[in-house]
Amino acid sequence: MDEKTAELRDLFVDATGSETVTERQEAARGTLVDRDDEAVGEGVRDLVAAMRERYGFSTPLDDDTYALVARGRFTDEDDAAIAAAIRDGLTDTDGDGDVDPDEIDAETVRKARLDLHLVRESDREVDAPDGDSDTAFAYADLERLTAAGNSIVECAEELDAQPDTVARYAAVARTDIASTRANDRFRDAFRDLLTDADIQGSLASDAREDGLRESTEDIETDVSL
Repeated sequence: MDEKTAELRDLFVDATGSETVTERQEAARGTLVDRDDEAVGEGVRDLVAAMRERYGFSTPLDDDTYALVARGRFTDEDDAAIAAAIRDGLTDTDGDGDVDPDEIDAETVRKARLDLHLVRESDREVDAPDGDSDTAFAYADLERLTAAGNSIVECAEELDAQPDTVARYAAVARTDIASTRANDRFRDAFRDLLTDADIQGSLASDAREDGLRESTEDIETDVSL
């Protein structure tokens, strides 16, 4: 396990461990940086909870684990490394939840990332079968067809592609569409929190409050796809 994965594992253990409320309160009385870290962590969990309520999630992972997925996204860990950190964290905490650690893999993390509107640029890079670039379709074309309400089968026919391949990238397209309709508020709020996590003083707390307020405002556009 590399250093970054170990740090993610430790974050997961901290978030799901057996500390009492009193112990957490005592820890919160530590340094200014500790308090800022706590504010960032709370902000991330609040955003996750708001997204779960608004959109629903596609994996059995709980909010603390989704928060770890978000952190992993902004530490540039790949999905396999994030999955490994979650599995190790569940093992270290004697995983008493409903999720079997052995069932958490890179694909589970990918789905969780998309639930959080945290798309990587590589998610939009369409790989052609057997590396044949002549048969790859343009992601922008799939996004356009998906936004128009076409089914996977209809998109596959239009793009002359396999339905299984189209389905994988259509999940990304639906995420991009939903994020755009929400003015990218959730994505940007996560970014603001997790890329400013080391700032001392009130900046991290302010970012958390501003990001959550913007992300939980009523969105007039119907985001159901």
